[in-house]
Order: sequence, then structure tokens, then C-alpha cells
Amino acid sequence: MASSVKPLCTICHDDGISNSAVTLCTECEVFFCGDCEKPHSKSRLSKNHKTMSAEDYKKLPTFMQEISSQCRDHKEKFELYCSSHACPCCVQCITDKHKMCQEMKPLSDILQHVKSSASVQLFEKDLKDVKENLDTAVKYLNTRISTINTQKTKAIEEIRYMRKSISDYLDKLEQDILDDLESKHSKLKSNMATLLQQMEQRASQVDQMQNQFTKMMQYATELQMYIGLREIEKTTSETAKYIEDLESGDNFGEKNLEVNISSALQSILKDVKSFGDINFNTTSSSLQIKAGRKDQAQHLAPKVARIEQIKPSLLTRLTLPQDMKSIKIGACIILPDGKCIILDINRKKQLLLFSNDGIFIRKVVTLTGYPCDACFVRNNTVAVTLYNTNQTVLVDTEKNKIIQTIPLPHHCYGVASDGSTLVISDSERRCTAVNLNDMSHTIIEGIGGVGHISLFQGNIYGNKHVEQKVCCYKITGELLSTFQHQDIVIPRGITLDKNGFVYIVSRGNNSIVVVSPDGKASQTILSESDGIERPWAIDINRETGLMIVSSELSENGGDTYYETACIYKI
Repeated sequence: MASSVKPLCTICHDDGISNSAVTLCTECEVFFCGDCEKPHSKSRLSKNHKTMSAEDYKKLPTFMQEISSQCRDHKEKFELYCSSHACPCCVQCITDKHKMCQEMKPLSDILQHVKSSASVQLFEKDLKDVKENLDTAVKYLNTRISTINTQKTKAIEEIRYMRKSISDYLDKLEQDILDDLESKHSKLKSNMATLLQQMEQRASQVDQMQNQFTKMMQYATELQMYIGLREIEKTTSETAKYIEDLESGDNFGEKNLEVNISSALQSILKDVKSFGDINFNTTSSSLQIKAGRKDQAQHLAPKVARIEQIKPSLLTRLTLPQDMKSIKIGACIILPDGKCIILDINRKKQLLLFSNDGIFIRKVVTLTGYPCDACFVRNNTVAVTLYNTNQTVLVDTEKNKIIQTIPLPHHCYGVASDGSTLVISDSERRCTAVNLNDMSHTIIEGIGGVGHISLFQGNIYGNKHVEQKVCCYKITGELLSTFQHQDIVIPRGITLDKNGFVYIVSRGNNSIVVVSPDGKASQTILSESDGIERPWAIDINRETGLMIVSSELSENGGDTYYETACIYKI
């Protein structure tokens, strides 16, 4: 932004006079009024100095007005240019800061024809491209805001439509049961009313007979009395038998109306914990911007992650229903959509599905044999090893069923997959690689004593918990590296992030340890102070940067413990 302050003559200002400047000597860096400029322009030492009008100076951006032709450190004129540091220098700078610099050039050669150079046009194009990119990005983001507003409106409509549909359906069910209640009540009431009418008629007859009996005693002859008593006896006998028949026929049974609410309907109040999930479905950006010259000319060096930058932040813990707190977690998996799979290796031997926010959704399948480990394969498929049956099964988590069984010539313990290959270890002396495209098997000899494993860039990483080592092998079984550290005690689960850092469950000291890709450094990132107790399983989704770790959790003030899993962002 150009300055709006009118410059004053430097010479006059020093004498306490405020005269407006008309000229700036760019070499002396002094402003002159009309009177003071004349001797400067006639002096033999300064008559060839370059000048510019004060009006033109005011038009310069502020940052350019502050640029000096003199070195701020030594108060001497810039005369040289250091190519190594890309900066102008005075003679004194060479002694102080540029002793080792070889490429020193006269500054005048660098500045010659600078305004007409090709660089000016390139930078002008860069500015134009950057501005266009910003305008394009702003337009894109405004479009995205409009899109997500529309998505919100649509989501609200779907939620309310579902709510109305449920309400309408419940209204229909309510009306059905009310109609049934009315029908049964009317029928029961009608039957009882009919019976009541019949009995009231009988009671009326008995009342009449009682009145007649009194008159008989007063006025009847002995013969009339004899015959009359027979008639009374007959009526009394018939009425008594009528009452006995009603009683024996269950006409007096207390038929009470009661309602039994559907157990499925009652379970809604207990089992349905939320109306649904609101998730981010991230797809590739459709934004297209122009590449800068550096991107066009060369590959920029990637930013190298450092181990000290890895600091997991807790997002949530899995919430277990009360009847599931006896599970024993053998493996935990972060699915691509953010949901979680837990392998329960306790008595029930089951795969359990949890939502993005850690709420239990459903049981996927029940397993046979002795399940040990599990991993995500691809699409909706998860692999589970069954140790003592020498089998590994593929489970469709959407269809809730085992879709394929892979028999192997050895025990099945650890398992890992990169989407095209499935590797199963037997924890003793070998592994098997399964090609998921044609299901062909390759026995990998020489990977002995490895339990839990992980795959990264074609290599197999595994823990030797007895020797307390972390090993890396080629897919052919050749040992590439071994890492051992005092912080790693009884290693169990193992996984890697997108940068090749190795994450190890150190069960012996209740911690999670990260080892650098070159194996030269390690760091404990989670410990007992973070709530980690007796961890066993771990998994990282390399695309989303989510990590899940199994851990024990206490309740009732530490009297009882149960296993759950914690989800972190790394």
C-alpha cells in the first residue's frame, strides 16, 4: 500500500523548517525541496546520482519505501551480491558474515536491466496465478458451504421423514391394539350382560315365589299347601341346578383384560441408543488450481515426520453393554468408515461391531475353534485366524457371515493384509502368504517365533515377545532389521502408520512404544498415566490417522476390571 504522508525536505527539516520535498536522491537517500535540490544536482560528487520525484516515491508500496541502499549493520553502501545467500552485501559484510561464500558478484551487474528481465514477467504471472487460485478456492469453498447446507437440509428431511414414518407406524400399531381391545371388551361385556339378564329373570321368579309362599301359609288349605310346596320345590331345584351349571361351566371365572406390550417394541427403549450417526464422507477434492513454477520445474522435498511429533489425542472409548464386560480382546480394527471391530476370544468367541463414537451396534459372527487375531482385508472383509483348527476365515461384516475358509498346513496365529496379500504367522517358525486374487499359497520359511505381524510397503513386521524384539523381514523371509529397547517389554500387537513408524504394544510395562522407520529411535507415546492397563491389541487406519488400542478399565473404584478399547487421533 502506498504511503499518503507527504515527505519533507531532509535538509530543511534538520534546520527546523518544514518544506515539502520534490525530489529523492535514491543514492544519498535524502529528500530535497526545490531550493536544496539545486546545489545537490550541481555538485561534482552528486550530480550523477539517480533521483526520483517525491510524488513517485509516495506511489511505492510501504515495504519498498523502507528498503535502503545501505547496510543496516555497517551503514555502508551495498556494492556486492552473495549468490549463496541471495542477498546484497557491503564490503564489511564479507568479513563478518560471508567469508566462506565463493560466489560474490558486483551488485550493479545483478541490478542491470532488472525491470526488463524475464523474472519480472514470471513473477507477474505468479501473482496473477496465485490471485486466480485464491479466487477459485474462495468460489469453491463458497460452493462447498452451499452444498453442505443443502446436505444438512436433506439430512434433516430424512431424519424427520424417518421419525414421521416411525410415528405413523406406531400410530397404526396402537390403533390395531386399541381396536382389538375394544372388540374383546365388547364381546366379554356382552356375554356378561346376557348372563346377568338371565339371572335377574330367575331372581325375579324366586322373589315372586317367596311372596306366594307367604300367602300360601296364611290362606291355603292343607291340600293346596301340599301341592304348592311341590311346585316350590320344583322351582327351587331348577334354579339351584341352573346356578350349579353356570358355576361348573366357568361362567363365573374372572376374565380380566390385560395388555402385553411387544418385547420388540420394549427393546427400543433399552437397545436403541441413538437415532443414527452423522459422519463425514470425505472424497477427493474437485478443486483445480494452477500449479506454481516450483511444482512445474522440480519435485519439492516431502516434509519428513519426526518421532517427537507423534502425540496421540484420545477421541473416545468403546462403551460396552453390561452383559459384554466379560470379553477378552484378541484384536481390534479401525474400518475405513471409522467403525470398529473387536475380536472377543473369550468363551463366546465372536466379532463385535461398534459405531464411530464407540457405541455397540451388533454381533457380526460367532466363531469356532480358538480365534487369535484379526485384520481388515478390503471392502467389508475381515480375516480371523483360528489357531488350533489351522484355518483362517474371511468374514463379511455387512452380511454377518463367513464367506471363505482358508485351510493351512500350520497353526494360524498373527494375521496382516495390504489388500492384495494376506500373511498368516504360526508364532513358531514360518508364515504363509495368500494371494487374495487367486487364493494361491506361498510358505515363507525362516520367520520364526513371530506372533503378531503387520505389513508395510511389501515388508513383514513382527514381534518376538519371548526375545522382546521387533523384526522386519522381506516378504520372502529374509531378515532386514531387528530392534530391541528397554522400553519394549513383552511386545504384543504391532502396526505401522503411513510414514513407516512402527507402533508396538509393550504389555509388560503397560505402554505403547513407537520406533522410527530406520530403527534408530523410539519413544513411549502412551503409558499408565494415560489410562493404559494390560494392553494387547492395536491397529491404525493409515488413511484417516485413527489408532485403536485395547486396555483394561476399572469400575466400582477399582474393585472390578473389564477390557475395552480406546480410539486416538495420531
